[in-house]
Amino acid sequence: MTYCFPGTERRPLICLFQWQPGSKTTVEWATVSADHHVNGTSLSLLPKDQKLSIWTDLAKMTHLQAGLSPETIEKARLELNENPDVLHQDIQQVRDMIITRPDIGFLRTDDAFILRFLRARKFHQADAFRLLAQYFQYRQLNLDMFKNFKADDPGIKRALIDGFPGVLENRDHYGRKILLLFAANWDQSRNSFTDILRAILLSLEVLIEDPELQINGFILIIDWSNFSFKQASKLTPSILKLAIEGLQDSFPARFGGVHFVNQPWYIHALYTLIKPFLKDKTRKRIFLHGNNLNSLHQLIHPEFLPSEFGGTLPPYDMGTWARTLLGPDYSDENDYTHTSYNAMHVKHTSSNLERECSPKPMKRSQSVVEAGTLKHEEKGENENTQPLLALD
Repeated sequence: MTYCFPGTERRPLICLFQWQPGSKTTVEWATVSADHHVNGTSLSLLPKDQKLSIWTDLAKMTHLQAGLSPETIEKARLELNENPDVLHQDIQQVRDMIITRPDIGFLRTDDAFILRFLRARKFHQADAFRLLAQYFQYRQLNLDMFKNFKADDPGIKRALIDGFPGVLENRDHYGRKILLLFAANWDQSRNSFTDILRAILLSLEVLIEDPELQINGFILIIDWSNFSFKQASKLTPSILKLAIEGLQDSFPARFGGVHFVNQPWYIHALYTLIKPFLKDKTRKRIFLHGNNLNSLHQLIHPEFLPSEFGGTLPPYDMGTWARTLLGPDYSDENDYTHTSYNAMHVKHTSSNLERECSPKPMKRSQSVVEAGTLKHEEKGENENTQPLLALD
C-alpha cells in the first residue's frame, strides 16, 4: 500500500510505503525525488511488480488528492472516512446511481467533481448522490439564476463590488476559509437579493475547486450592524427559502459555523421563523453573538479576523474578493454609480430626487461602533449575547 503526497520543486514527493515482509507489516516514510530515487535507491532496482504498484498508486493519488498536505489527508481519513485505497470505487458507486434519476440532467460527472460531494457527506454514498442530484435539480428549477453565471454578469458584478461576499485571504486555525457578509451594505435599489445569492454561490463554486477547502470547509460571519428594519422586511419567506435550498441542501460545502454579530431584535425574530426549515446539523452551527465578541473569539481566533470583529487584521477591504474574481474587469464605484445603474434598471419615471437620496455604494464594512471596539463582556454578564446554539 502506498500513500503519496505531491511534492514541489523544493520538496520531493513524499510517500508512505507499507511493506509486508513475511507475516509482519512495517510502515516507513520514503521520498521519491525528481530522478526517481526512493530513499536513495533507484526505482529501477526494485522488483517489477513493486515498481508498478508504486507508480499506479502514485498516479491515483496525484489525480485525486493532488495539492493536499499530509495533515489534510489524515484529517480526511479521520473525519470524513476518506480511504485512498477505495476512492475510485466510492466515486463509481455514486456515478452508478445517476441512472435512478433520469429526470435530472447531470452535466458533470468526472471523478474530481463527484469527490467533493462524497467529502461533503463524509463518504456516505447514498447521501452524496442525493446531494449531487439536488445540486443539479436546484439549477434546473432556477434556470434564470444560472444564466450567464459568471463574475462579469452585471448583477453578479455589482454584488461582488459591493462586498457580497467578502472573503478573507488567510484561513483560520482549522484551515477553513472565512466568508464575510456586511448586511447593511445591501442597497436594495442597486442589488437584488437574488443577485447577491448568485454572487455567493459563484464565489463558493470558485473556492470549492480547492480540495483543501472541500475537506476543511468554510466559516460565514454576518455583521448585522446598521441593518434596518426596512431592509429586513425585504427578506421574504420565498427568497429565504431560495437561499436555504441553495446553500444548505444543494451545495457540496462543509460549513463549520455561521456567526451572527450585532444582530438586532428583528433578526432574532427572523431566525426564529426560519429555524424550522433548517436541518438540525445546520441549527447547531449557527451562533448569535450580539455585540459580545468573547464567544466569537473562542471559536475563531482574533489573529484570523479583521478589526471589525475585534481581530488583529486591518479593516476588511470590500473590493478584495471582487478584484480576485474580476481581475482587469474590476471597476470601482466611479464606474458603478447609482446613476448608471438606475439608467439601466430603474424606470425612467424615478425622480432625480430619489436618485440623489439613494445610498452611495459602500466600499468598506460598516459597524455600529468603530473597528475593534465592540464590547467584550465577562462570561455570564449578559446571557442574551452568548451563542444560542453550539457546535457538535
